[in-house]
Amino acid sequence: MVAWLRKRSLAGSVGAALGLALGLGILPALAKRGPAAPGVESKLGYGPAASLEGNYLAAYIAGNARDTAAAAMFYREALKEDPRNPELLERAFISLLADGDVNGAAKAAERIVQRDPQNGLAQLALGVRAISAKRYATARSLLVRSGRGRAADVTAALLTAWSFAGSRESKRAIEAVDQLRGERGVAAFRDYHAGLIAGLLGNEPEAERRLKAAYDAEKTTLRIVDAYGRLLARRGNTEAALAAYRGFEALSPRHPMVKWAIDQLTAGKRLGPLVASAQEGAAEVLYGLGSAGSQQGDELASIVYLRLALQLQPDHDLALLTLAEVYERLKRTEQAMEILKAMPAASPLRPSADVQIGISLEQLGRGEEAVQHLERLGRQRPDDNDVLVALGNVYRSRKQYAQAAEIYGKAIERTPPGDPGLWPLYYYRGTAYERAKDWPKAEADLKKALELVPDTQPLGKSQVLNYLGYSWVDQNINLDEAFKMLRRAVELNPRDGMIIDSLGWAYYRFGQYEDAVRELEKAAELKSGDPVINDHLGDAYWRVGRKLEAKFQWQHAKDAGPEPEDLKKIEEKLRNGLPDEPKPAEVQTSVPPGEAKSGG
Repeated sequence: MVAWLRKRSLAGSVGAALGLALGLGILPALAKRGPAAPGVESKLGYGPAASLEGNYLAAYIAGNARDTAAAAMFYREALKEDPRNPELLERAFISLLADGDVNGAAKAAERIVQRDPQNGLAQLALGVRAISAKRYATARSLLVRSGRGRAADVTAALLTAWSFAGSRESKRAIEAVDQLRGERGVAAFRDYHAGLIAGLLGNEPEAERRLKAAYDAEKTTLRIVDAYGRLLARRGNTEAALAAYRGFEALSPRHPMVKWAIDQLTAGKRLGPLVASAQEGAAEVLYGLGSAGSQQGDELASIVYLRLALQLQPDHDLALLTLAEVYERLKRTEQAMEILKAMPAASPLRPSADVQIGISLEQLGRGEEAVQHLERLGRQRPDDNDVLVALGNVYRSRKQYAQAAEIYGKAIERTPPGDPGLWPLYYYRGTAYERAKDWPKAEADLKKALELVPDTQPLGKSQVLNYLGYSWVDQNINLDEAFKMLRRAVELNPRDGMIIDSLGWAYYRFGQYEDAVRELEKAAELKSGDPVINDHLGDAYWRVGRKLEAKFQWQHAKDAGPEPEDLKKIEEKLRNGLPDEPKPAEVQTSVPPGEAKSGG
């Protein structure tokens, strides 16, 4: 989903400090079974180790592997045996916080600040707890000591502002927000929270002024658009509110929260404020910082901020979704799925969460459950095309291509002409037909997708150009047009290793092996673990006489888990190399050599 802050991460400096204290997976074999706490072993599948050393080592490994649940459990057990160890206490605190054990983390934080009053993260956690309990003066005293550095200052300033809002001290709250200075992204962040505070405290003209300033600076930021649209509607300016939402929808179609808001307004229904309490406002601060960290790859800081946000507002749907996305990125699919299950039933994001649960089941190797889950959703929501697309994707993932194509076809039938979601459906069905060896239908669908995909979606257009162009090259047909398509795809998406591989393979099929090597080396650098790219690069190396490197690449391709039919070919090449060079592919319409070479 769309993160509300797309600038440089404000969470970065905190993330650097956190990274030393926690990594978050587990090697269960290291944990000899001991007396587990009730429910622990049934949840994780294994229990604590039998010794302090075993629990510490298992916790450390779990942390580095990004398994928050296991790390928290093992550190919790280790602390029972060595409660005065300061390093162990700090590692346990961050693990408990990252896993969402609010009470356990707070107890650890209290002990940490007794020993080290300058521990910024512990003070922050205690400050958030105080805001949650409406102890605003206490929160401010803790936030003052919550660390130094740009991210910490931003966090403390905004949370302090919301604590003043909780005390109904409007002037001091706005003054605290306005302490923030910086580039455009920080200014938008400042005006956004000033507007939310003014709206909460009843100063709607000031709220509109500040939210408009944020909106004018960041019209593609979902949370700003939503807050501004809600305020405009509440003040009776429904048309302006709809214009704001529709402007966002034009750039990011089909966002469920925007669609919900538009549906509510066009039906004459009211939209409540985005923030209805100081606790929700403080949660919005922490969600914004966590979302920024997740966009910048700062996963640990992101997890901690999002957990703190959810402590203040457990039903914050975007915080839940973003936290699940972070865990997905860390390959912690089980944890991601559990978080998605907590999505509020009334949230516009609940349907998307339900669909993602089905996809997660497939990723966990539970394909039958995934199909059953999505089919059940389809019966509950017969008009929801997202469910059909997800079901088609599961079938395609399971290599049941004919079934996938049939499902995509049903989605196409239910989609009206001109719908922006129509071209991906033709693309998906075309790829399913191609994998099912039904090329005439595949080609027709891919051409239709190319006709429909708008120029405003260059990445989507590059994917369609690549798939169709590569398919033609692989079949040795329409090579002139295919070559032009692939060059255009690379121009649109120059950092996609798969697309550059397609261009390199086109050069190879033209017999331009040096050009092929150049492009395929770029592709391998961008996507080093892909078996197809390494196989192609091996072929190109062989043709230019670099036979030792060719065998290295083929071995790399073999080790990377290629398709079974490709594996046999790779093993044959490892034994015998390539046969004598074939004649270059005949070009059906001439491509001047100079023009072809300029495409790399």
